[in-house]
Amino acid sequence: MSDNLPACPKCSGEYTYEMDALMVCPECGHEWAPAEGSDGAGGAAASGERVIKDAVGNVLADGDSVTVVKALKVKGSTSGIKAGTKVRNIRLVDGVDGHDIDCKVDGFGPMQLKSSVVRKA
Repeated sequence: MSDNLPACPKCSGEYTYEMDALMVCPECGHEWAPAEGSDGAGGAAASGERVIKDAVGNVLADGDSVTVVKALKVKGSTSGIKAGTKVRNIRLVDGVDGHDIDCKVDGFGPMQLKSSVVRKA
């Protein structure tokens, strides 16, 4: 419709319109903030980096220390990781099934954790 409005990042529909602070696609119903860009992957992809946030919304980076916020069961172990366990020197990865933190937990060894179960220390 308008030359200055971006196409929908989800379906590439050209009939997008603005509604308050959001852009809306009438073809698929997708809503997004204009700051996310038109690539569909969010603003982090526009800058070349992905942003991984912890359970309370703090941005995580390689080398950070985090604290586990809820008890976790560990397959093959009689005990799990207790809430409050501190994990040092994390590494952010593209893990499987949402596991985006690679780390070494004392007493358990190397493993991957989800960012939704940790808090930046």
